[in-house]
Amino acid sequence: MLSYIHKKNRKYGAIPGSLIHLGRQKTDKIKFSKIIYDEEHFDRDFPLSIENCFPPSEKPSNTWINIDGLHEIKVIDYIGNKLKIHPLLMEDILNTTHRPKWEEYADYIFIVLKLVEFKSELNEVRTDQVSIILGERMVFTFQEMERNTFEPIILRLQNSVGRIRKMGADYLVYSLMDLIIDSYFNTLEKIAEKIESLEEEIMSRPKEQTLKKIHKLKREMIYLRKSIWPVREIISKFQRSDSKLIKPATLVFSGDLYDHIIQIIETLDIFRDLLIGMHDTYLSTNSNRLNEIMKILTIISTIFIPLTFIVGVYGMNFHYMPELGWHYGYFITWGIMLILFIMMFLFFKRKKWW
Repeated sequence: MLSYIHKKNRKYGAIPGSLIHLGRQKTDKIKFSKIIYDEEHFDRDFPLSIENCFPPSEKPSNTWINIDGLHEIKVIDYIGNKLKIHPLLMEDILNTTHRPKWEEYADYIFIVLKLVEFKSELNEVRTDQVSIILGERMVFTFQEMERNTFEPIILRLQNSVGRIRKMGADYLVYSLMDLIIDSYFNTLEKIAEKIESLEEEIMSRPKEQTLKKIHKLKREMIYLRKSIWPVREIISKFQRSDSKLIKPATLVFSGDLYDHIIQIIETLDIFRDLLIGMHDTYLSTNSNRLNEIMKILTIISTIFIPLTFIVGVYGMNFHYMPELGWHYGYFITWGIMLILFIMMFLFFKRKKWW
């Protein structure tokens, strides 16, 4: 679990609202992308600096500015001052371990979500924080890492697919939230495949490594639940929002988001119960295997107890042992031991202990 949690010791004792980046340390320059669109026009640009993202618009178009990278504090500070965002919210943007949240203010709405992805090369779940600021005809998105997560929405805007170009900035935020929540389904499908593979492994020939895989999956499920469960509260606030920034036409779609997140949370609970059951099954299977081994060893020991007794008696070196003088004593002794072995073997077979 510790591998998913960033250390926060640099923030201890800091003044509330201090802009301190808590996340992966990077040396690359922050990248910006700006999309200006309305029902008839679409324009995409990649400004070199944040200052170029704020040109005055000649007509009331919607503007979407995406920032990839949070390690340059001055960029975040500039955006906060330009939009008059509360310092505590700018602090939340830089804190990439923050809990998902929804906060409404008079001129903007602030949203924090977790983008969850299953890394096949690492065979584990990784998350990236996505912060969204919704203003009047303007949307800002902040990501710690550069990725093509929002490319489907960009293509919809570019090709004017659906109603996204006809609606306002609030519908764009809904589309972003819908895309992030849909990504949870892809991650759950990958985890379901891992759970199915583990079930087959447990039922066939579980190993010590199997238990480690179960524990790793359980930790991932705890982390996923921590990242996804608060989204239910966010969507509830979305549904009950009376902000002027969210139009009634957009609120209608919030019910679909709520249905999806409920389905995801229920799936997480099912996976958690399955992993608990798999852990118990693994321990039970190992215990049964150990019992089978102990049963076989006990039967073998029981068979050889009388044989060992006979051999021990005639292994004594007393001079006056009458059987030692028998001409066929050696063969008679072997015959008795073989008869005893066969009788005990048949007895255990009849009792179905072997």
